Amino acid sequence: MLISKDGVWHHDGKPIRRPAMVRLFASILTLENGSDYFLVTPVEKVGIKVEDCPFLITEMDVSGAGTDQVIEFTTNTDERFQINHDHPIILSSTDSGAEPHPTAHVRSGLMGLISRPVFYRLVELAIEFEVEVEVEVSAEAERKTVSQLGVWSSGQFFKLG
Repeated sequence: MLISKDGVWHHDGKPIRRPAMVRLFASILTLENGSDYFLVTPVEKVGIKVEDCPFLITEMDVSGAGTDQVIEFTTNTDERFQINHDHPIILSSTDSGAEPHPTAHVRSGLMGLISRPVFYRLVELAIEFEVEVEVEVSAEAERKTVSQLGVWSSGQFFKLG
């Protein structure tokens, strides 16, 4: 089995077309050793290849405003979760470094790739916020205030750039 970069689940080289089947498989998906994915039932454990992230974040709902804003994501398997301390947005870059690679923690170490339309909506919500960072100056660390672009959700600020 394979989950391709675009979030499509495959069995024997063919896409699984039944959403209920994909949701069932997703419900028993686990991650071990940070990079090994398995479908685990009480009687069986089957390895599965994941090209990027096992989930694709396809929808976003926003309620509130400012620091009281709450962002809720929905995955391609209909899992919903709020962006908060346990479910952060993580922005890295692709292997080539040319494009952002925005993800969010879905559950149990499993990540969801934020789809391009959802990421564009996040960027529209982004504000600049002054944050304190630790900067190494010679052999000592010092605190410095810098402006960061990001979004608020569940009382926390998540950097987008």
